[in-house]
Amino acid sequence: MSGTPTVVNDVMTRRVVALRTGAAFKEIVRTMRAWQVGALPVLDASGGVLGIVSEADLLAKEAYGEGDIGRYGQARRSADLRTAEAVTAGDLMSSPALTVPSGTSLAHAARVMARNRVKRLPVVADDGALLGIVSRSDLLKVFLRADDDIAADVRREAVLRLFGAHAGTVSVSVREGVVRLGGRVDEPALIPLAVRLARSVPGVVNVECALTGPPRRPDLDPDLPDAGDDARNAPEPPAGRGGRGR
Repeated sequence: MSGTPTVVNDVMTRRVVALRTGAAFKEIVRTMRAWQVGALPVLDASGGVLGIVSEADLLAKEAYGEGDIGRYGQARRSADLRTAEAVTAGDLMSSPALTVPSGTSLAHAARVMARNRVKRLPVVADDGALLGIVSRSDLLKVFLRADDDIAADVRREAVLRLFGAHAGTVSVSVREGVVRLGGRVDEPALIPLAVRLARSVPGVVNVECALTGPPRRPDLDPDLPDAGDDARNAPEPPAGRGGRGR
């Protein structure tokens, strides 16, 4: 699938501004505003990612800055209070940082974001060095793929892969990212797998399956004897007058 985005390295933002641990509060605010971002990675001396400073971390100072913290003074909010008193990136950041390798699939990156309720993830090399940032909007780029490109990938990755020489009996159409599979196949047991493979193609929104197996042949009623049995089991006719005499 040449040219098709499949891993975070294909869609991440490579030009990333980062902070050192000693960056001051106002410097962080100015940097976020200048770059129009909601979070910044914090790096160590070797370029490894130590943590993330987000707008939420900065807003803690506003939320708790008046002294009257009310119910937020409970022990369970002590971490927020410490953040409100922080003045450098090293004290403000959420650490350890949640990161992903550059070869992470788009689907896995999306699951990490959803489970951890974060909007962006630093992308790191094998040695932990920062390579880029992948955001929710980056992951959504895959859904901008043309329907014709998606259809070609579904036919190659699902239909031809499973049904080979009989793939011509399967139709593939795509509209607004929704794939429709139709036709008959010789092995109905492969239909669920075809749907899964089609759904895994980048850019697929949903899969509608109208695949069926070969037409059923009518079964003979097992309660009816066949013609041969009827002939063998028929009673012999009574001897008539025209029969052979003694």
